[in-house]
Amino acid sequence: MNTSSNAKNAIILSGKMLSPGMGSGKAFIYRDLLTRYDEFYDIEEPDTDDELERFSLAVAKVSDDLSILVSRVSREMDKNLSDIFSAHITMIKDPALTAEVKHEITENLVSAGSAVRTVFRRWERRFQRMEMNIAKHKADDIRDLLRRLIASLAGVRGHSLEHLPEGSILIARRLLPSDTIYLARKNAVGAILEYGGLGSHAALFAREIGLPCITGVQNAVELIPSGGATLVDANAAEIIIHPSLDQQHHFQLKTQALIHDKHQARLNAQQVAISKQGKKIAVYANVACVADTQKAVDNGADGIGLYRIEQVFLGHQTPPDVWTLVNEIRIALAPAKHLPITIRLLDAGADKPLPFMASLRETNPALGQRGIRFLQAYPDLLQTQLEALLQLSTEFNLKILVPMVTLIDDIKAVKQQLLKLCAKLALEAPKLGAMIETPAAALSLQAIAKYADFMSFGTNDLTQYMFAADRENAAVERYFDDVHPAIFRLFEIAHQDLPEVKFSVCGELAGRTDSIEKLINNGVTILSVAPPLVPSIKQKVRQTP
Repeated sequence: MNTSSNAKNAIILSGKMLSPGMGSGKAFIYRDLLTRYDEFYDIEEPDTDDELERFSLAVAKVSDDLSILVSRVSREMDKNLSDIFSAHITMIKDPALTAEVKHEITENLVSAGSAVRTVFRRWERRFQRMEMNIAKHKADDIRDLLRRLIASLAGVRGHSLEHLPEGSILIARRLLPSDTIYLARKNAVGAILEYGGLGSHAALFAREIGLPCITGVQNAVELIPSGGATLVDANAAEIIIHPSLDQQHHFQLKTQALIHDKHQARLNAQQVAISKQGKKIAVYANVACVADTQKAVDNGADGIGLYRIEQVFLGHQTPPDVWTLVNEIRIALAPAKHLPITIRLLDAGADKPLPFMASLRETNPALGQRGIRFLQAYPDLLQTQLEALLQLSTEFNLKILVPMVTLIDDIKAVKQQLLKLCAKLALEAPKLGAMIETPAAALSLQAIAKYADFMSFGTNDLTQYMFAADRENAAVERYFDDVHPAIFRLFEIAHQDLPEVKFSVCGELAGRTDSIEKLINNGVTILSVAPPLVPSIKQKVRQTP
């Protein structure tokens, strides 16, 4: 974070964009009230039954509140976001977790609140120490549940953000999932956080509700005065506290220009995107559910560039069979039935463990059995998916994408299995593509192209492996740079090796407007982005020389 002053009393802070946009208002300092609840005391042995009962009632109350929240979020926001709170219900009823709390009460003779705090903090630290990104997000989930339980035990029914003043810029150390629900009421016009990664639940909610948000602002809670006039330019990751009149005027002009650009992009969203040099660029969308797909279609997506099939698997306690996959994918993609669709095979392993399989014991899961490596280790899972996708290929214009292709044998084995199944079922083989997510794959495209009909670059993992830097690890954040010249050098080499091949990009880089010209000049003809970004990316393509 940088701090500077360029006008009397005006302070400029910088961080990292979590969710785009601009907002101005008065700073509202949000401090977690968890430690203020006086529920931590010792008990006598005869009191244990009472404390166990209090704990059970608190779990039941929180579960009921979460069930109501699931319905509300699913109805008002997005099914994917409501799934976060469905998972919270499962977690709070976890037998191992509840048993540990009860043991703490009975063996150490402490209050229910003290036991909950001790056990949940222990679990939070366990998840924080894990290398998998999904485990790190679960640490936030555990902390969120801890706060809910402690509040319930203390008889606190409200939330300090319930009465957030209209037009507030929220300042917080971090946001947990239940915090962001109150921000959906639009009282907040921006948010500044000390902590929070791009893949965090807070980031997902902020982007969903269109809340401009900047993270990585050190000591924001102490530096920014409560009630102080604050400008948030998340697009530039810049904050101005106590802005001058000139700074306010410049901010207003920039905001008006942004609103105008968004309006124009929306008006032209259903039209094709052609650069000034006459290059037609298809702008697709990345989706995981029917709500995503509908948004993609409404926003003018030319196709679905990435359907994440793992959403189906993560929703089942046993491996889904062929017809379960067919039915759930059919529903998820129905709004885009008239469009080209790319479905990625199960990308499990590393930070995406499956609920019906024991976690793999790997020292470094990011470098272990993930993507196609995982599927080759569990061929039944691959067979089921291929059969389901072949069935769907008779209804949809679909292509199949193989995740984490690194060696030629990765794509070759899938191609052979697909052709064998096609012969057995008397069906025409859909196009098969390789997801390029490692430098080794990017430098081996000529060999991979013998078995792949198309190539799609996943730049999130490509950047991670290029710089040996986990994008969720704040300690190496400066190394994770998806616009570094080395990344574009890989695209340049790929284009030189296969000048006639049209590449697609489905990572976050595809949604960065300042990188579109470089991508187009290196053979990229499909950009696949989050559904809300489709209009603005199309507009940027039209402005590209």
